[in-house]
Amino acid sequence: MKQKVTVFGSFVVDLMARAPHLPTPGETVRGSLFKQGAGGKGFNQGIAAHKAGGEVVMITKVGNDSLAKVAYEAMDAVGLSKEHVFVNEEVATGTALVCVGEDSGQNQIIIVPGACNTITEEDLAQVRELIESSAYVLLQLEVNQDANERVAQMAKEKGVRVIINTAPYQPMEDEFLKGAYLVTPNEVEAEEFTGIAVKDLESADRAAAVFFAKGVENVLITLGSRGVYLATKDRSEIIPGFRVDAIDTTGAGDAFNGGLLAALSEGKELRQAIPFAQAVAALSVQRLGTTASMPTREEIDGFLSQRS
Repeated sequence: MKQKVTVFGSFVVDLMARAPHLPTPGETVRGSLFKQGAGGKGFNQGIAAHKAGGEVVMITKVGNDSLAKVAYEAMDAVGLSKEHVFVNEEVATGTALVCVGEDSGQNQIIIVPGACNTITEEDLAQVRELIESSAYVLLQLEVNQDANERVAQMAKEKGVRVIINTAPYQPMEDEFLKGAYLVTPNEVEAEEFTGIAVKDLESADRAAAVFFAKGVENVLITLGSRGVYLATKDRSEIIPGFRVDAIDTTGAGDAFNGGLLAALSEGKELRQAIPFAQAVAALSVQRLGTTASMPTREEIDGFLSQRS
């Protein structure tokens, strides 16, 4: 049975440029392509989960400006409700500058959060019942942290499972992590949080122990092409991913987290949900952009059927 899930997080407009290679400091590189589109870790994950079949409530905040239309049009295009998009009349919609190197598919990103960094207690009071009635709430670290902490508190008090995608890294109180169902850093963020370079199963276990000591129930570390590390109270393992030819890795982590949320909302256990999430990410990196690259449920099922 499909359960309602909430994605609480950022919306920014992605300004993406592709070039033969990423510039080094002080270097100007002639680009080959520019695109503008909907983005932000929260918004990307919400779109990914929705397109993957999840019953998603998306909560974010934009400015009262032309860039906000990018969010509205993206949500309309996939049939995702705009009801819980708040508006700041004074602060502009957030933006992200994304550079993609064609030689590697890797990216460099600068984010200016703007309005989604101004979510208030009054905003949250309007969506409290939605948060408390969700099966899962997915958070990231691109909005103002006091809002994240309040949402996590609301959810935990009602027994809602909280998933924290610890990206982009920022210091935080242990209380925010305590009682979280799951954290999902990538290997770089895991090292920033724990001081342990995640190179193999043994080092991943040590990093996971730091999160467990802070009161987290389960730890998942994405390892890029090496797959996904998962640690529960009973066991730990590295789960290989799908090998594909990536052309743009921007938003791959968001695709994974959104896919994971969708799978969990359908009643899959955490270990069972990971291959589904890996398929979402594998499909997304074969396309340009972030929200535009998120696959449909039909595409995900077809990919899994071919790879099984």
